[in-house]
Amino acid sequence: MLDSSITALVGNLPPAVAQGMLWGIMAIGVYITFKILDFADLTVDGSLAFGGAVAVMCIINGYSPGVALIFACLAGVAAGFVTGILHTVLGIPDILAGILSQIALYSINMNVMDKSNVAVSVDKYNLVVSLRHISHTMVVSLIFLAIITIILYWYFGTEQGFTIRSTGCNENMSRAQGINTNTAKVIGLSISNGLVGLSGGLIAQYQGNADVNMGRGAIVIGLAAVIIGQVLGEALLGKYLNFIGKLVFSVIGAIVYYFVITFALWLGFPSWNTKLISAVVVAIFLAVPYLKGKWKTSFYKAARRGAGE
Repeated sequence: MLDSSITALVGNLPPAVAQGMLWGIMAIGVYITFKILDFADLTVDGSLAFGGAVAVMCIINGYSPGVALIFACLAGVAAGFVTGILHTVLGIPDILAGILSQIALYSINMNVMDKSNVAVSVDKYNLVVSLRHISHTMVVSLIFLAIITIILYWYFGTEQGFTIRSTGCNENMSRAQGINTNTAKVIGLSISNGLVGLSGGLIAQYQGNADVNMGRGAIVIGLAAVIIGQVLGEALLGKYLNFIGKLVFSVIGAIVYYFVITFALWLGFPSWNTKLISAVVVAIFLAVPYLKGKWKTSFYKAARRGAGE
C-alpha cells in the first residue's frame, strides 16, 4: 500500500514540474515589480486570467495557438500599462492601483469570454502545451524560460533597463539624476504583466480552458516562488547570486512551490487547504532570512562577550 502511494507521488511530480515552469514565467514577472521596481503590484490576479481568456478566445476564433500567446502577452502589457497610468498620472497608491485594475479585469474577462469558463480541447487544436503531453510541455516551457531570461538579462543591462532598476532602488535619487521615474514605472509594470499574461495564455492551453477565476491567488503563488527562489539562491550561491541567477531561482521557486502542494495533497490534505498551505510556506521562507540574520547577530554578540571575559 505504501509502495503504491509513493508511486502515485512520484507519478505526480512531472506534472508539478511542468506546472511550476509555466507559473515560473509569471514568477519572473512578479520578480520585476516586487524586487526590481519595488512596486506592490496586485494586478497579477487579473492579468493572468486576462491573458488566458484572450488566448483561448483567439484560438476558438481561428488564430493559431502560437499567435494567441502573442495576444495574451499584449493583453497583459495593456493591463500593466493601465495600472501604471493609474499610479503615475492619477496619483493612486501602488497597491490600490493594482486592486482597481484587478477588479476591472474580472468584468473585462467576462466580456471577453461572454461566460465564466471557456474550454479549448487539445484534440481539436494543436495547442502549444497540454496536460496530456507533459514531456513536450516541459521542453516548450524550458525554451520559453530560456528566451525570456536571455532577453531580460540583455534588456536590464541597457540604459532604459538601468533606469527601471534605478527607480526601484532609489526613486528620489533617480529623479534628481534626471530620470523620468513615472515612465520607468509604466514600462516596468507593462513588461511584468506582459509576462504574466503570457503565462496565463500558456496555463490556459495547458489545462484546456480559461476561467474567470484562474488568476485568483496568483500573486500569492508568484510571491511564494520569488521568496522561495531567493532564499534557496542565497543559500546555495551566496554572494555569487547575480541577476540572471535570481531570475532562474524564481522559476525554481515556483517548481518547489508545486512540489510542496503536490506533497501536501499526497499526504491527504483537502484541496481547499492549498491556500492555507501556500500562506504557511510563504511565511516560513519569509522568516528564514530574518531568523538567520538574528541568529548571526546573537552569535556575534555572544562571541564578543566571551572574548571580553
